[in-house]
Amino acid sequence: MSEAPAIAPVTSYSREVAARVMRRWGARIGLAWILVLVFLAVFAPFLATTHPLLMKAQGHWSSPAIQNLTAADVILLAGFFCGVALLPLRLNVLIKMAVLGAVLFLTAIPAIIWVHAPELVVYETYRNQVHDGRIEYALLAPIPYSPSDHLNDMDDGRLKEPDRSHWMGTTDLSADLLTNMIHASRIALSIGFISTGIAVTIGVLVGGLMGYFAGWIDLLGMRVVEIFDSMPTLLLLLCFVAFFKPNLYIMMAIIGATTWVPYAYFVRAEFLSLRDRDFVHAARAAGIPTLSIVFRHMLLNGLTPVIVTASFGVASAILYESTLSFLGLGLANESSWGSLLEEALGTGGTFYWWIALYPGMAIFVTVFAYNLIGEALRDALDPRLGRMM
Repeated sequence: MSEAPAIAPVTSYSREVAARVMRRWGARIGLAWILVLVFLAVFAPFLATTHPLLMKAQGHWSSPAIQNLTAADVILLAGFFCGVALLPLRLNVLIKMAVLGAVLFLTAIPAIIWVHAPELVVYETYRNQVHDGRIEYALLAPIPYSPSDHLNDMDDGRLKEPDRSHWMGTTDLSADLLTNMIHASRIALSIGFISTGIAVTIGVLVGGLMGYFAGWIDLLGMRVVEIFDSMPTLLLLLCFVAFFKPNLYIMMAIIGATTWVPYAYFVRAEFLSLRDRDFVHAARAAGIPTLSIVFRHMLLNGLTPVIVTASFGVASAILYESTLSFLGLGLANESSWGSLLEEALGTGGTFYWWIALYPGMAIFVTVFAYNLIGEALRDALDPRLGRMM
């Protein structure tokens, strides 16, 4: 008797797409760089800070680095560890996102209420106490400088070229450039992910309603889409920061509220082709609620172009923020790659190559990494290329 053919193991569509993406070297490199940025952004308070991670003074042990954590630091750490714990679990992506959102929300409330870092910190106090022997033991961070530590106790720490003490040199304000680069990764990642999340949410809702109901709803929705499509995002950002105090959350909202149009177009086109499919008619005949049909059945079949476009949208959001910061209209008292790049040309026309090189390369590599991931996703999700990969 002939043996029965072996049955291939069943693989979910998401895992198959992930496998296709990871076959490309460009996607691997881009994802590796993004993961490095995520690690630096989450653990920045422990990687680059003047506060000792652990110290012993007058017989008492303490951790100034933990004592000076902000609410944002606590929320990022909670979200990171929750995401790492959820990653190996075989759960639906939407369920994982819901759990992660719940953890962030439940962490944010007590963190905002109870976690308050000191507003005024004299960083040179630690160095003076170590020098005088008042601190018996101090475990310092790998980069023992905070982004707002202007090295007031050191002679001529302004605009120093890279050396053994400052691996990327110092800025015009005598701050360590590498420390500011690490902390600036938080701004880049947060404005990219959150503003793109806002845009995707709005685009999916508007496009889904237009594509499913069609008729006068589609006609009215297209007029709204055309109005928002004509709004220049950068000009609106410039107007906002010119009349109001720059605010990161408002900038995220403006970018998200003006860049959702492509997602609406894609979702509308997908829904118009899906609304007459047999599985949609079967769902209606079975009495399944409209919201369940739209968001559970049709949306999952029409997210392919949205996922690809979102990766490019994150890169665009980072460029918007970097452009504003380079023009001197970014966030005050916050590290940003664009604001660091603006310091490369000093007074009198002097050019400081290290301040131009490292922030400029960070912006370029990050945007390039998202583009590599986006192209890999596009090829992996294209059914015409499925047989070639």
